[in-house]
Amino acid sequence: MRGEYKVPGGKLVAVDVEVEEGRLARVAVSGDFFLEPDDALEDIDGALTGMPETATVSQLANAVQAALAPDVTMVGFSPEAVAIAVRRALGHATGWADHEFEVIHEGPESPAMHLALDQVLTEELDAGRRGPTLRIWEWASPAVIIGSFQSLRNEVDAEGAERHGVTVVRRISGGGAMFVEPGNTITYSLYVPASLVEGLSFERSYAFLDDWVLGALADVGVEATYKPLNDIASPAGKIAGAAQKRLRGGAVLHHVTMAYDIDADKMTEVLRIGREKLSDKGTKSANKRVDPVRSQTGMAREDVIEAFKAHFRARYRTVEGKVTPDERAQAEELARTKFSTPEWTARVP
Repeated sequence: MRGEYKVPGGKLVAVDVEVEEGRLARVAVSGDFFLEPDDALEDIDGALTGMPETATVSQLANAVQAALAPDVTMVGFSPEAVAIAVRRALGHATGWADHEFEVIHEGPESPAMHLALDQVLTEELDAGRRGPTLRIWEWASPAVIIGSFQSLRNEVDAEGAERHGVTVVRRISGGGAMFVEPGNTITYSLYVPASLVEGLSFERSYAFLDDWVLGALADVGVEATYKPLNDIASPAGKIAGAAQKRLRGGAVLHHVTMAYDIDADKMTEVLRIGREKLSDKGTKSANKRVDPVRSQTGMAREDVIEAFKAHFRARYRTVEGKVTPDERAQAEELARTKFSTPEWTARVP
């Protein structure tokens, strides 16, 4: 059996392995990584040989780490990367190539409906009624979307939001507040099974799930990088922020909001961006924190989105998808009874 794992920003790790009587046998690690001294590769293979086929990523990585001398240097990969490749070889973890993704790009929805669709599609995947999916959002109206655990009054200037006709909603994932306007924002969600991020910490899963969009940005001329924990940035400034929610059954919601263009003055009138948060980002002005994609590409928003979709389709197996009538009905009910209610929006006053 063979498993592969491409380290985000790093190298490819491959593992060929056989299993005998419930344990790993004849393990062979390979890849385009760098490793010194050369014979450390034999130590890695030896550390994995004999491990139970049920061993977790943590157990496999610990075994590899314990077998390596202090002078061993691993460049472009890590013990965890080797362990993930092993788990994939054994079928416990999956890679992008193991899945076919639906790509959904439908018409504008209200802010509450978008958040309801995120919950419903994640739950449908969790229940096995939907496969992995990429959904591109279109916004029907301006909004501020606050994280699941943020204080409403600390994050949003209610008078500013009302003055500018901005709807305030709360999502099910954590993270910070987002200010969006139709035509000025690119938002997408990935709904994936837990097996795709098997063995990855939350931080590493962000980099892993955002890796494709870095390639898509490169296609439109933007040199973007992942910035822990959940930002995507270019040399000119921050471009996007990501957030995640993992259901108990294992399904993962990963969504990203990217600034195509932005009215920074309006944003600062609607959001209460504290001095401490700005100082942590190394700037005194919120206007300088986000550098829109429009200024770096000169492309129309629609063309940027089409380039993103083309990159995703070229990289992974995809089919055209849509929200089913049952999913839409569930989301409409949830938008009305949860995401549009003051009880949910102000659950953390």
